[in-house]
Amino acid sequence: MAIIIRTSFYLLLTILLSGDDVTATVFTLQNSCSYTVWPGTLSGNAGIVIGEGGFSLSPGGTVQLPVIPGWSGRFWARTGCTFDEFGNGKCETGDCGSTLKCNGGGAPPVSLAEFTIGGGISNSDKDFYDVSLVDGYNVGIGIKPSGGAGDCQYAGCIADLNVNCPAELRVVDGNGAVVACKSACDAFNVPEFCCTGEHATPATCAPTQFSVMFKAACPGAYSYAYDDASSTFTCSGSDYLITFCPSNSGGF
Repeated sequence: MAIIIRTSFYLLLTILLSGDDVTATVFTLQNSCSYTVWPGTLSGNAGIVIGEGGFSLSPGGTVQLPVIPGWSGRFWARTGCTFDEFGNGKCETGDCGSTLKCNGGGAPPVSLAEFTIGGGISNSDKDFYDVSLVDGYNVGIGIKPSGGAGDCQYAGCIADLNVNCPAELRVVDGNGAVVACKSACDAFNVPEFCCTGEHATPATCAPTQFSVMFKAACPGAYSYAYDDASSTFTCSGSDYLITFCPSNSGGF
Protein backbone atom coordinates (compact mmCIF):
# COMPACT_ATOMS: atom_id res chain seq x y z
CA MET A 1 0.00 0.00 0.00
CA ALA A 2 2.70 2.48 0.97
CA ILE A 3 4.60 1.72 -2.24
CA ILE A 4 1.56 2.53 -4.39
CA ILE A 5 1.06 5.94 -2.80
CA ARG A 6 4.77 6.76 -2.65
CA THR A 7 5.22 5.94 -6.34
CA SER A 8 2.34 8.24 -7.31
CA PHE A 9 3.66 11.02 -5.07
CA TYR A 10 7.19 11.06 -6.50
CA LEU A 11 5.93 10.91 -10.07
CA LEU A 12 3.83 14.00 -9.42
CA LEU A 13 6.61 15.68 -7.43
CA THR A 14 8.93 15.36 -10.45
CA ILE A 15 6.32 16.99 -12.68
CA LEU A 16 5.69 19.77 -10.18
CA LEU A 17 9.37 20.61 -9.76
CA SER A 18 9.84 20.86 -13.53
CA GLY A 19 7.51 23.89 -13.77
CA ASP A 20 7.44 27.40 -12.36
CA ASP A 21 5.09 28.40 -9.53
CA VAL A 22 3.16 25.14 -9.79
CA THR A 23 1.65 23.71 -6.64
CA ALA A 24 -0.06 20.40 -6.02
CA THR A 25 -3.57 19.92 -4.72
CA VAL A 26 -3.54 17.19 -2.09
CA PHE A 27 -6.50 14.87 -1.61
CA THR A 28 -6.65 13.05 1.72
CA LEU A 29 -8.92 10.01 1.61
CA GLN A 30 -10.16 8.94 5.04
CA ASN A 31 -12.11 5.81 5.88
CA SER A 32 -14.49 6.54 8.76
CA CYS A 33 -16.56 3.44 8.01
CA SER A 34 -16.52 0.52 10.45
CA TYR A 35 -15.34 -1.76 7.64
CA THR A 36 -12.65 -1.79 4.96
CA VAL A 37 -13.38 0.07 1.73
CA TRP A 38 -11.49 -0.11 -1.54
CA PRO A 39 -11.36 3.43 -2.99
CA GLY A 40 -11.40 3.70 -6.75
CA THR A 41 -9.96 6.62 -8.71
CA LEU A 42 -10.65 7.73 -12.27
CA SER A 43 -8.81 10.57 -14.04
CA GLY A 44 -10.53 12.47 -16.84
CA ASN A 45 -9.03 13.77 -20.08
CA ALA A 46 -6.32 11.07 -20.12
CA GLY A 47 -4.88 12.54 -16.94
CA ILE A 48 -2.36 10.90 -14.63
CA VAL A 49 -3.85 7.92 -12.81
CA ILE A 50 -3.54 8.56 -9.08
CA GLY A 51 -3.30 5.84 -6.46
CA GLU A 52 -2.82 3.45 -9.42
CA GLY A 53 -6.59 3.41 -9.84
CA GLY A 54 -7.51 1.70 -6.59
CA PHE A 55 -6.35 0.28 -3.28
CA SER A 56 -7.53 -0.99 0.11
CA LEU A 57 -8.23 1.38 2.99
CA SER A 58 -8.82 -0.06 6.49
CA PRO A 59 -11.19 1.50 9.04
CA GLY A 60 -9.60 4.69 10.37
CA GLY A 61 -6.99 4.70 7.61
CA THR A 62 -5.96 7.72 5.52
CA VAL A 63 -4.09 8.12 2.25
CA GLN A 64 -2.78 11.32 0.64
CA LEU A 65 -2.85 11.71 -3.15
CA PRO A 66 -1.39 14.84 -4.83
CA VAL A 67 -2.57 16.02 -8.27
CA ILE A 68 -1.32 18.69 -10.65
CA PRO A 69 -3.30 21.82 -11.67
CA GLY A 70 -5.96 21.08 -14.26
CA TRP A 71 -6.61 17.54 -13.02
CA SER A 72 -10.17 16.26 -13.15
CA GLY A 73 -11.61 13.00 -11.98
CA ARG A 74 -13.58 11.15 -9.36
CA PHE A 75 -13.26 9.02 -6.25
CA TRP A 76 -15.61 6.41 -4.82
CA ALA A 77 -15.67 3.61 -2.28
CA ARG A 78 -16.02 -0.04 -3.25
CA THR A 79 -17.45 -2.38 -0.63
CA GLY A 80 -17.54 -6.13 -0.02
CA CYS A 81 -14.46 -6.76 -2.16
CA THR A 82 -12.40 -9.93 -2.49
CA PHE A 83 -9.15 -9.90 -4.47
CA ASP A 84 -6.54 -12.59 -5.05
CA GLU A 85 -2.76 -12.11 -4.89
CA PHE A 86 -2.77 -10.77 -8.45
CA GLY A 87 -5.39 -8.11 -7.73
CA ASN A 88 -8.19 -9.92 -9.54
CA GLY A 89 -11.61 -10.17 -7.92
CA LYS A 90 -14.89 -8.37 -7.51
CA CYS A 91 -16.82 -6.07 -5.18
CA GLU A 92 -20.45 -6.05 -4.07
CA THR A 93 -20.71 -2.32 -4.85
CA GLY A 94 -18.70 0.14 -6.96
CA ASP A 95 -16.90 -2.56 -8.98
CA CYS A 96 -14.61 -1.29 -11.74
CA GLY A 97 -13.55 -4.09 -14.05
CA SER A 98 -13.07 -6.85 -11.46
CA THR A 99 -9.61 -5.63 -10.52
CA LEU A 100 -8.02 -3.89 -7.53
CA LYS A 101 -6.57 -1.16 -9.79
CA CYS A 102 -9.61 0.26 -11.54
CA ASN A 103 -9.62 0.54 -15.32
CA GLY A 104 -12.90 2.44 -15.46
CA GLY A 105 -15.55 4.10 -13.35
CA GLY A 106 -17.48 2.48 -10.54
CA ALA A 107 -20.52 0.42 -11.50
CA PRO A 108 -23.82 1.92 -10.27
CA PRO A 109 -25.20 2.26 -7.71
CA VAL A 110 -22.27 4.20 -6.31
CA SER A 111 -21.72 7.53 -4.52
CA LEU A 112 -19.14 9.75 -6.25
CA ALA A 113 -16.82 12.60 -5.23
CA GLU A 114 -16.09 14.60 -8.41
CA PHE A 115 -13.47 17.31 -9.01
CA THR A 116 -12.09 19.67 -11.62
CA ILE A 117 -8.99 21.40 -10.23
CA GLY A 118 -8.22 24.95 -11.39
CA GLY A 119 -5.20 25.98 -13.42
CA GLY A 120 -5.89 23.84 -16.46
CA ILE A 121 -6.52 24.79 -20.07
CA SER A 122 -9.34 27.13 -19.03
CA ASN A 123 -6.88 29.02 -16.76
CA SER A 124 -9.62 29.28 -14.14
CA ASP A 125 -8.21 29.51 -10.62
CA LYS A 126 -11.33 27.88 -9.20
CA ASP A 127 -11.74 24.24 -8.29
CA PHE A 128 -15.18 22.74 -8.91
CA TYR A 129 -16.33 19.82 -6.80
CA ASP A 130 -19.45 17.89 -5.86
CA VAL A 131 -20.79 14.68 -4.34
CA SER A 132 -23.09 12.95 -6.80
CA LEU A 133 -25.90 10.47 -6.17
CA VAL A 134 -26.94 10.53 -9.84
CA ASP A 135 -25.54 6.99 -10.15
CA GLY A 136 -27.15 5.92 -6.88
CA TYR A 137 -25.69 5.46 -3.40
CA ASN A 138 -23.53 2.88 -1.67
CA VAL A 139 -21.73 4.75 1.17
CA GLY A 140 -21.77 8.30 2.49
CA ILE A 141 -19.09 10.69 1.22
CA GLY A 142 -18.05 14.12 2.48
CA ILE A 143 -15.71 16.69 0.87
CA LYS A 144 -14.11 19.25 3.20
CA PRO A 145 -11.83 21.95 1.67
CA SER A 146 -8.91 23.32 3.69
CA GLY A 147 -6.55 26.24 3.15
CA GLY A 148 -8.42 27.64 0.17
CA ALA A 149 -10.09 30.93 -0.69
CA GLY A 150 -13.64 31.60 -1.81
CA ASP A 151 -16.92 29.92 -0.95
CA CYS A 152 -15.28 26.57 -0.06
CA GLN A 153 -18.36 24.89 1.41
CA TYR A 154 -18.57 21.35 2.75
CA ALA A 155 -20.25 19.03 0.23
CA GLY A 156 -21.54 15.58 0.79
CA CYS A 157 -24.01 12.99 1.94
CA ILE A 158 -23.85 12.11 5.62
CA ALA A 159 -27.15 10.21 5.83
CA ASP A 160 -27.21 6.43 5.35
CA LEU A 161 -29.59 6.16 2.39
CA ASN A 162 -29.48 2.36 2.48
CA VAL A 163 -31.54 2.37 5.70
CA ASN A 164 -34.63 3.96 4.12
CA CYS A 165 -34.07 2.94 0.50
CA PRO A 166 -37.40 2.16 -1.25
CA ALA A 167 -37.89 -1.53 -1.97
CA GLU A 168 -37.75 -1.03 -5.75
CA LEU A 169 -34.31 0.63 -5.52
CA ARG A 170 -32.60 -1.75 -3.10
CA VAL A 171 -29.50 -3.82 -3.83
CA VAL A 172 -29.06 -6.64 -1.30
CA ASP A 173 -26.26 -9.06 -0.49
CA GLY A 174 -26.57 -12.81 -0.05
CA ASN A 175 -27.93 -12.34 3.44
CA GLY A 176 -30.62 -9.91 2.36
CA ALA A 177 -28.90 -6.83 3.81
CA VAL A 178 -29.23 -3.62 1.78
CA VAL A 179 -25.76 -2.68 0.49
CA ALA A 180 -26.71 0.03 -2.03
CA CYS A 181 -29.62 2.13 -3.25
CA LYS A 182 -30.15 2.52 -7.00
CA SER A 183 -31.01 5.74 -8.74
CA ALA A 184 -34.44 5.81 -10.38
CA CYS A 185 -32.71 5.91 -13.78
CA ASP A 186 -30.75 2.75 -13.03
CA ALA A 187 -33.80 0.98 -11.62
CA PHE A 188 -36.39 1.90 -14.27
CA ASN A 189 -34.36 3.16 -17.30
CA VAL A 190 -36.98 5.57 -18.60
CA PRO A 191 -36.32 9.05 -20.08
CA GLU A 192 -38.09 11.05 -17.37
CA PHE A 193 -35.87 9.47 -14.71
CA CYS A 194 -32.69 9.48 -16.82
CA CYS A 195 -33.06 12.99 -18.33
CA THR A 196 -32.73 11.58 -21.84
CA GLY A 197 -34.71 11.86 -25.08
CA GLU A 198 -37.48 14.46 -24.81
CA HIS A 199 -36.48 14.94 -21.15
CA ALA A 200 -32.86 15.87 -21.92
CA THR A 201 -32.98 19.51 -20.82
CA PRO A 202 -33.34 21.20 -17.42
CA ALA A 203 -36.77 22.49 -18.48
CA THR A 204 -38.10 19.02 -19.31
CA CYS A 205 -36.40 16.90 -16.63
CA ALA A 206 -37.88 17.68 -13.24
CA PRO A 207 -37.07 16.09 -9.88
CA THR A 208 -38.88 12.81 -9.19
CA GLN A 209 -40.19 11.42 -5.93
CA PHE A 210 -36.98 9.40 -5.70
CA SER A 211 -34.56 12.29 -6.32
CA VAL A 212 -36.57 14.43 -3.89
CA MET A 213 -36.04 11.74 -1.26
CA PHE A 214 -32.28 11.72 -1.96
CA LYS A 215 -32.15 15.53 -1.79
CA ALA A 216 -34.06 15.72 1.48
CA ALA A 217 -31.62 13.27 3.09
CA CYS A 218 -28.49 14.76 1.51
CA PRO A 219 -29.05 18.45 0.59
CA GLY A 220 -25.34 18.94 -0.20
CA ALA A 221 -25.26 16.31 -2.95
CA TYR A 222 -26.48 15.95 -6.54
CA SER A 223 -29.81 14.11 -6.52
CA TYR A 224 -30.40 14.00 -10.29
CA ALA A 225 -28.73 15.19 -13.50
CA TYR A 226 -29.89 18.84 -13.41
CA ASP A 227 -29.45 19.48 -9.71
CA ASP A 228 -26.56 21.91 -10.34
CA ALA A 229 -27.65 25.04 -8.50
CA SER A 230 -27.41 23.63 -4.98
CA SER A 231 -24.90 20.85 -5.58
CA THR A 232 -21.79 22.23 -7.33
CA PHE A 233 -19.26 24.04 -5.13
CA THR A 234 -16.12 26.09 -5.81
CA CYS A 235 -12.91 26.93 -3.98
CA SER A 236 -9.44 28.19 -4.99
CA GLY A 237 -6.06 26.87 -3.88
CA SER A 238 -7.50 24.29 -1.49
CA ASP A 239 -6.59 20.80 -0.39
CA TYR A 240 -9.48 18.39 0.17
CA LEU A 241 -10.42 15.82 2.79
CA ILE A 242 -12.65 13.12 1.30
CA THR A 243 -14.30 11.08 4.04
CA PHE A 244 -16.13 7.82 3.51
CA CYS A 245 -18.97 7.39 6.05
CA PRO A 246 -18.65 10.96 7.43
CA SER A 247 -20.42 12.00 10.62
CA ASN A 248 -22.01 15.30 11.60
CA SER A 249 -18.69 16.36 13.10
CA GLY A 250 -17.13 16.21 9.64
CA GLY A 251 -18.17 19.61 8.36
CA PHE A 252 -21.90 20.41 8.24
